[in-house]
Amino acid sequence: MNIRKVDTFSGHRDSVYTIISDSTTHGFYSAGGDGFVIHWDLNKPDLGKLVARAGASVYAMALDKSQNALWIGQNYEGIQVLDIANNKIEKTSKLTNAAIFDIQIQDGNALLAVGDGVVIVVDIATFSVRKHIKVSDKSVRSIAFNPATNEFATGDSDCNVHIFDMDGFGLKKTIQSHSNSVFSVKYSPDGKYLFTTGRDAHLKIWDVNDAYGMVTDIPAHLYAINDIAFSPDSAFFATCSMDKSIKVWDAGTLKLKKIIDRARHAGHGTSVNKLLWTGFENQLISCSDDRMISVWEVFE
Repeated sequence: MNIRKVDTFSGHRDSVYTIISDSTTHGFYSAGGDGFVIHWDLNKPDLGKLVARAGASVYAMALDKSQNALWIGQNYEGIQVLDIANNKIEKTSKLTNAAIFDIQIQDGNALLAVGDGVVIVVDIATFSVRKHIKVSDKSVRSIAFNPATNEFATGDSDCNVHIFDMDGFGLKKTIQSHSNSVFSVKYSPDGKYLFTTGRDAHLKIWDVNDAYGMVTDIPAHLYAINDIAFSPDSAFFATCSMDKSIKVWDAGTLKLKKIIDRARHAGHGTSVNKLLWTGFENQLISCSDDRMISVWEVFE
């Protein structure tokens, strides 16, 4: 496996906390500590377009394809919904005074992972709260859906992973998973495995069809692991960390294939916060506290 740094996008004035696809293979949104939401196109490097200015830091965004809308979670200021076609904020609601760490959209609902330990379920059609699910005494940091089982998982700063039923939002299982905060939960593309990471720097994999029994526990990084992303062909996955590195793994063997860091590939200088693996020339995108967004080509 080879890694080539393709480009660096600079446009943010503070840490970049999140990046999400715009549903094309080549476009994506970024947001961070400066409150800017910027749209980028891999075909036109470093020509970012500012689409929104949130009133505070943004840790989470989600794309609602059915409404062609972008949900923006503001730190302590609730939600803004951007009408993408008209490029204007069409809805805003102070649903919470706490930080919003993740937003996931599924089956007409938006699920918000909130810093006060609650998952807020919002009905998208009416833009009203359907349910508050008390998950933890500490922050809920991540949410992941599994269409194969109609479940969703949450990771929280109480070191736990909770599995919920998507239909009635009932709790099905609690996994005491990590020795510190759980920062990321992601289901494998086939829905058979749940990947979890956290402040303890471990990557753990759980077998969904074996009552979430543990498959493996890998001490994958030196410091907290912030995110996981799967390659478009599902053959590989990447992890990123507060240790400033990105690691690429074989999804079948779970063997480490490549380390992307400052020494080897002119990687990030500070914590790498989020990843997005695109179908555009198999390019992997990373964002960091160093205010930069880096684009990596992964090839054999």
